[in-house]
Amino acid sequence: MTVRGRRRSRGSLAGLVAALVAVGCAAGGVGQGGPQQPPNEPRPQPTRTAALPDASTTRADGTTSVAEFKEDIQGAVRIAERYWAAQFRASGRPFTPIRRIIPYQREGEVACAGQPVPRNNAVYCSAADYIAYDVNWSVAAFRQVGDAFVFYLLGHEYAHGIQVRMGTRYSFTIQQELQADCMAGAYLGDSVRNGQLELQEGDLDEFRDGLLAVGDDPDQPWFAEGSHGTAEQRTDSFFRGYENSLRACDLG
Repeated sequence: MTVRGRRRSRGSLAGLVAALVAVGCAAGGVGQGGPQQPPNEPRPQPTRTAALPDASTTRADGTTSVAEFKEDIQGAVRIAERYWAAQFRASGRPFTPIRRIIPYQREGEVACAGQPVPRNNAVYCSAADYIAYDVNWSVAAFRQVGDAFVFYLLGHEYAHGIQVRMGTRYSFTIQQELQADCMAGAYLGDSVRNGQLELQEGDLDEFRDGLLAVGDDPDQPWFAEGSHGTAEQRTDSFFRGYENSLRACDLG
């Protein structure tokens, strides 16, 4: 998956499961000047993390350099901002981009509402309206998985910021997470359809195969705080958004 107008060799999405399992979310209280967090919203917890390769493990398609990673991060953020600005504009509402995108390397280097952001993860913090990601973990995943990882990672976390901006309320964490998967799918699907992103033929089948392996542990209760959904639920949510846009995501 690449931004239109940029030439680069690409690989398939096989192996994306390793990255998707590791996507996590966090939310704190309301930060001064930041968007209001919906009342009574359960606090999302980071998901379980998957083993990722060390820095020496790379893909055959050449997506290995830190410069390429930074370029994809910037592209993913830029397209997400354009996408959500257009959605808000169409509904007659003002849009404020997420305030900051923060790379970090050590646990405790970044905090959300006084709680340290863990390593090997990516989070959206509503207290200060930022997305933070472990840069070492993310680059390792990028080298194993390819640039599609970056666009999903930013899309899912950006969706949490949009949920806060819309004042969406949840009874259970799983509702929030499955909706964010759907919104990420809509962002990606719509961006492919409008020409912002390019998708290689066959990637969706591989993406679907990967998503089947993603989900909460079998003994995770659906109602538990931090639940993200079964593999089937997450796959269904993502592809409902990808194929049918935001109307499939119960945004109300």
